[in-house]
Amino acid sequence: MKNSAELLAREWGTIIKKWKGKVPVALLFPNVYHLAMSNLGMQLVYRIAGGHPDIVCERVFLPEEKGAVPVSVESGRLLTDFPVILCSLSFESDFLNLIKMLLQAGVEPLAAERRGRPPLLIAGGVATFINPEPMAPFIDLYAVGDAEVLLPGLLESLAGVDFDRPDWPTVVLQEYAARPGYYVPANYRYRYDDSGDFAGMEAAGGALLPVEKRVCSAPEQAGHSELLTPNTEFADLYLAELGRGCSRACRFCAAGFVYRPPRLWRSKAIIRALQEMPAGCTRVGLLGMEMAHADELAAVARFLEGRGCALSFSSLRADALTDELVSLLESSKLKSAAIAPDGASERLRRVINKGLTRQDIITAARILVKAGVSNLKLYFMVGLPTETREDLGSLVELVEEVKVAIDEVGRARGRLATITVSLNSFVPKACTPFQYAAFAGVATLKERIKYIRRELKTLANVKLKVDKPDNAFFQAVLARGDRRLAYALLDMAQTGRNWRQVLKGHGIDPLAIVRARGRDERFCWQVVDHGMVDDYLWQEYGKALAEKTTRPCDTIRCRRCGVCGD
Repeated sequence: MKNSAELLAREWGTIIKKWKGKVPVALLFPNVYHLAMSNLGMQLVYRIAGGHPDIVCERVFLPEEKGAVPVSVESGRLLTDFPVILCSLSFESDFLNLIKMLLQAGVEPLAAERRGRPPLLIAGGVATFINPEPMAPFIDLYAVGDAEVLLPGLLESLAGVDFDRPDWPTVVLQEYAARPGYYVPANYRYRYDDSGDFAGMEAAGGALLPVEKRVCSAPEQAGHSELLTPNTEFADLYLAELGRGCSRACRFCAAGFVYRPPRLWRSKAIIRALQEMPAGCTRVGLLGMEMAHADELAAVARFLEGRGCALSFSSLRADALTDELVSLLESSKLKSAAIAPDGASERLRRVINKGLTRQDIITAARILVKAGVSNLKLYFMVGLPTETREDLGSLVELVEEVKVAIDEVGRARGRLATITVSLNSFVPKACTPFQYAAFAGVATLKERIKYIRRELKTLANVKLKVDKPDNAFFQAVLARGDRRLAYALLDMAQTGRNWRQVLKGHGIDPLAIVRARGRDERFCWQVVDHGMVDDYLWQEYGKALAEKTTRPCDTIRCRRCGVCGD
């Protein structure tokens, strides 16, 4: 493996000549190949970058073998052979993986230590515009928003760089410091109050504060699979997206707020994407069925059934089942389907603004099992704001009622369906109304999980899957932490030590990060401007505590949050 001294001595102009004058760009994904290759965002960026006439784009994935050096799929080259690295961060779990990959590849992780020398590390992905700060010290440039808008111009600039200039990375960063949609972390300085809490940020070098997020409008063709390859999680599944963002405005969901305005693609755009399916491909996965309008889903369902395609999806909106969709489900011979009530009770579903009633869920469960589903998954969260023991009791009652409903269908067809209850610990995320809420705490979560496990264990054909509350605690720290976490993450990547030990050693109190927040507190993630008026999320948090719901987004007439205008 090349060391950092060799890296800094590279003549990048000479390297580029070896690629016949094209600029080599590594597309790095901090996940293993078989998972990352099924990511539509990855395929979109690969298509845009690979389609530029003056760019050579090669993919680099997290190695399957622990400690292995990451190399590109296309030519087996090391990351140190690429002057530019594009990386995508979708989840908090990607943070540590990215740092490990840079270390394994011999690339200095901290941007300040690279001192304006290559490689230039450019990051995008939804995690970077929810809260970019825990990874900010590692990143030279963030692209804040949709790749279709930001990436073409950036690639054009990179294609025109004089790579024989030793300071070319600095020149690129100076060019993008004041452009909407781009964020150069080195140009910003934090302020802290006497308690050590974040108190504000200052920008230098002409940098914008806040940084405006850029979004694409509705496309003529929806995003879809560009590559179908073996040895991936969805090897024979053609994926198409139904839109970006969500009009439902569930108060726990960051995507429903940072992707505003919600853009739900029309059925014509989705069908155009489906018409690109390779010959012989008969399995289709639709991404975003939780947010799609029933009439658009019906049109897509008619098209797929006419093509003889089977349908797959992650979860389904319980109140969006149409006759056309049910018919497609029956012909798809789908054995497993998921519904996400999320809130344990009717009251909690008002708190989170889910918009589903108990009867919606029971009716949907009955319809799905009648259509042939033999494993019904129910997704719930535990630890939501205002949650009580009575709410957890309502969860148990709902599962019992769903079981009665689907058992009636199962007896009629001669086979009972199973129910898998997936119970996930709630993590309060930045840029949501629940950014003000406290994380429930590991002990509390364990006690509530124990209660639900005890109450459900007597029900036949009901399984319970839970995540580890300690993992949720760490995710909550990453979700709402600032730049001080970066050095702890680097320590973890270098030593493999437990996150609690490392944070303690760096003088970071995780409980101070996940505590409840007040109306007038400032947040480090406010460096990104999502277009919402200042008080909107606080107002929504107040409505949650008052158990009041908010109508779904209407981008034509609604002006509540400010994203669509005053």
